[in-house]
Amino acid sequence: MPPVHSSPFFQMENQAILSLLRHTTPGNEKRTKSSGGLLKMFKLFPMLTSGCKMVALLGRPRKPLLKDNATTGTLFGFRKGRVTLAIQEDPQCMPMFVIELPMHTSVFHKEMGSDLVRIALESETKTHKKKLLEEFVWAVYCNGRKMGYSIRRKQMSDDELYVMQHLRGVSMGAGVLPSQSEKDIADGELTYIRARFERVVGSKDSESLYMINPDGAAGPELSIFFVRGH
Repeated sequence: MPPVHSSPFFQMENQAILSLLRHTTPGNEKRTKSSGGLLKMFKLFPMLTSGCKMVALLGRPRKPLLKDNATTGTLFGFRKGRVTLAIQEDPQCMPMFVIELPMHTSVFHKEMGSDLVRIALESETKTHKKKLLEEFVWAVYCNGRKMGYSIRRKQMSDDELYVMQHLRGVSMGAGVLPSQSEKDIADGELTYIRARFERVVGSKDSESLYMINPDGAAGPELSIFFVRGH
């Protein structure tokens, strides 16, 4: 794995990605560090028991907290495995984009402990015959470091279907899901974070997702960028 450098944009290979990573969501320019925010839930993982009691409570707010047109994003994986990203128009629908990122879940959790997490996926396809999120092969970056390549799923695995079905009634939250088998126990806990994202379409070759913090509170930022090379 490439070494960690002081600059989050070190060794970026594509100026389009670099430009996207420097983008900020309108109204967020003056954000300050805060102990609030959904990502802070990652620091509580060792304290959470298997099951969704806490998450179910988070997923059923008494008053509307989220934009009606927001996109749902879920990042999950076994502690000893890799993290998967699933994007849905609505938690009740099947994901329109699923990909296993070339990053171990434990490493991803460490990145989540920071106040700024930016994931960039770059398609090197030159034909432009497909919609952006229909591309299959992606180079993946996390906070400026190239992590490797991944291929978008045509069909979800049994574990991915299990997570989507288990979280169908959850709009936002973070925690640990019950294990399905002894093999799952050997792979470590199945942890996840689910949040709503503002989706910004820059062009047919670029899209961005910006996490919406509950109640609009200032807190850690999670952004996901998709870009297709020219």
